[in-house]
Amino acid sequence: MYSGSQNSQNQTSSDFILVGLFGETKHALLLYTVTFIFFLMALAGNALLIILVRLEPRLHTPMYFFISQLSLMDLMYISVTVPKMLLGQVTGDHTISPSGCGIQIFFYLTLAGAEFLLLSAMAYDRYAAICRPLHYPLLMNQRVCVCLVSGCWFLGMVDGFVVTPIAMSFPFCHSRKILSFFCEAPALLKLSCSDISLYKMIMYLCCVLMVLIPIVVISSSYALILHLIHRMSSSESRRKAFATCSSHMIVVLLFFGATIYTYMLPDSYHTAEQDMMVSAFYTIITPVLNPLIYSLRNKDVTGALRSRVQSGLSLRKVVKRKA
Repeated sequence: MYSGSQNSQNQTSSDFILVGLFGETKHALLLYTVTFIFFLMALAGNALLIILVRLEPRLHTPMYFFISQLSLMDLMYISVTVPKMLLGQVTGDHTISPSGCGIQIFFYLTLAGAEFLLLSAMAYDRYAAICRPLHYPLLMNQRVCVCLVSGCWFLGMVDGFVVTPIAMSFPFCHSRKILSFFCEAPALLKLSCSDISLYKMIMYLCCVLMVLIPIVVISSSYALILHLIHRMSSSESRRKAFATCSSHMIVVLLFFGATIYTYMLPDSYHTAEQDMMVSAFYTIITPVLNPLIYSLRNKDVTGALRSRVQSGLSLRKVVKRKA
């Protein structure tokens, strides 16, 4: 992908080099084309879900408000990483400046931290709806929902503001080639020749606060929900209760599993190539899957989409008749 002179010139500058997701594999063009299609699917799916929740009155509930925020995070999540990678593949320029690298790390950490906390808020919402139905309007009123979402965004930004300056403060005296398709802190710091124990301590602390605490909240919420479902006498009630939670449980397993693998397991348990594949999973595949999980498995969303399409077709017929 690079000529020898270009590679040498890039490594003597302060810029970093992103190796890309597929490197110089034989079918790189096909694989990047598939990635571009996934990118468009993620943009379209999440944008459509946000618009539906905004326009459809039946979706003006706490659960769908949280889902729309999750879609917004996924939309920004994939937009932070994939366009730069695809642009580099088209132009042949795979470099990224230190400031651009810091911006990617900041937004990546902010969105990841906010999404961890949002998933725990969504689990609490399902607990309140199923286990405390009489108190649900009070427990999850509009003000509470806005405060929860604002808190998720705020704490996510705190995570970004704390970790990013530390990650960018280390000297990089090894090869400036980052073994990833975007600036991810663990991949970047493998280039550092200084002691990064401070970063590791801060990162583990952030993981405890931003990952383990949400896991405890989510696990506790679903333990109580499953206990209540087990006690329900009606099979129809059990089916409905489980259906409202299953989509969220799938998303939690996908997102948390990949993140714990990358950030909390010791380096000896995974290689740089494995890290890159896992990063691709939760930065590219997960934003594509989330809208499908929350729409195809949800009658309210599919019903809202169907009614909007029918309204659009009816309006089009009326316009044609007048014309």
